Amino acid sequence: MNIDEQTVDKIAHLARLELSADEKQAMIKDMNKILGFMDKLNEVDTTGVEPLVYMTAQVNNLRDDVVKQDITTEEALKNAPLHDDSHFLVAKVISK
Repeated sequence: MNIDEQTVDKIAHLARLELSADEKQAMIKDMNKILGFMDKLNEVDTTGVEPLVYMTAQVNNLRDDVVKQDITTEEALKNAPLHDDSHFLVAKVISK
């Protein structure tokens, strides 16, 4: 597969990007290099190779979720620009 200007235009549109002519040419070059690298990887025999999920065998040690500081509702609302007795008030951002 070869990346051309129409493909870059379509991808830029989907990504909501505006590219100049120079940026488009650089993108074509970079994307073709990526596809060339992927073609090289496809040439490698991976028979019997397990998929790599993690880069290391280390296990993620999660800490317990412990409340370290408890504040009252009044303290939480003290610096809020808009609030009622128990809630932060924010501007409506979703309309029907």
